[in-house]
Amino acid sequence: MSGSLRIRSALVALAGVATRALWERRLRPTATASAARRLRAGAATLATTVLLDSAAEHYRGGFYNPTMYLAPAVSASTIAASAGGPGALQRSVFGLAGLTGLVGTGFHVYNVARRTGGFRWENLLYGAPLAAPVGITAAGLAGLAAQSLDGDGRLLGLPAGPLLMAGAAAGLAGTAAEAGLLHFRGAFHDPFMWLPVTVPPLAAVALGLAAARPSRGTLGAARLLTEATVGVGLLGVGFHALGVARNMGGWKNWTQNLQVAPPLPAPPSFTGMALVGLAGLTLLAHDR
Repeated sequence: MSGSLRIRSALVALAGVATRALWERRLRPTATASAARRLRAGAATLATTVLLDSAAEHYRGGFYNPTMYLAPAVSASTIAASAGGPGALQRSVFGLAGLTGLVGTGFHVYNVARRTGGFRWENLLYGAPLAAPVGITAAGLAGLAAQSLDGDGRLLGLPAGPLLMAGAAAGLAGTAAEAGLLHFRGAFHDPFMWLPVTVPPLAAVALGLAAARPSRGTLGAARLLTEATVGVGLLGVGFHALGVARNMGGWKNWTQNLQVAPPLPAPPSFTGMALVGLAGLTLLAHDR
């Protein structure tokens, strides 16, 4: 082979390698793109749980207050915004979702406070769930975070990884507390009812430690426990479906049993918050 032919062959091979590298880079999502995708998935998951849960619970309450229509309406809009659309419109919807959750929390606190005895255990167990409206606030914040991530993986001028992990840790802790209260009401009659009050809190602690002191060990533990929390949320739907089946009439009497059995849409709130934590882990691991 002549020298010029060798050179041309080498150039063709080099061009092929470069083209393949560029193509793979184009196909392989960057850490920021991957984190944004998980944030949007987390926002959609949280909004879906609030939509279904609030629609069922507020229907059971007869929508006696017109503001009770707000939660399902805003949740549906948040799901649509998570799928895409004009940036300004998405930001407006996510911002409205954040505000709606805060307003809803105020109404739920008022609902418990006005009951006889105020903030006593019985009212906390059977009154409007205090932490439930925060789910749509978390969905709005996750959506805003997905839109606000810059190319360097920063949020509000700060590294986004630790911020998202800290937010997810707080969300998981609050969700676990709500689940613990309701499972206490159910007397923890099934050993699996301990899962949402053990795995997600451990994931919250691990996320907090990894955000404060990132290392191979802390990041690995946080990822393992957070991924397990995703599974806990999905598994919970199956257990709650069994709870519907155990009621009188089972699924044949679904119109009544869906209102009195464990809420089917509630467990995936763990999944939504865990996806936010995984987004933070993706960014923090990439920065290292």
